Amino acid sequence: QLSYSPLVPIISKKPKKVLILGSSGLSIGQAGEFNYSGSQAIKALREKSIQTLLINPNIATVQTSKGMAN
Repeated sequence: QLSYSPLVPIISKKPKKVLILGSSGLSIGQAGEFNYSGSQAIKALREKSIQTLLINPNIATVQTSKGMAN
């Protein structure tokens, strides 16, 4: 079993806000994976009460839906 314990905490305190950057042009077959992973990241941060700011030039994604990111 592998484990890792850093000597110094990687994040010393919980962030209040996180900036999420969307990608630029996506190739066929990549859009779904990127959309899913980004949406899951936003949901996980929301569960931890961390605000998210999304900058994504592609408006045709779930991430840009109303109520997804702050």
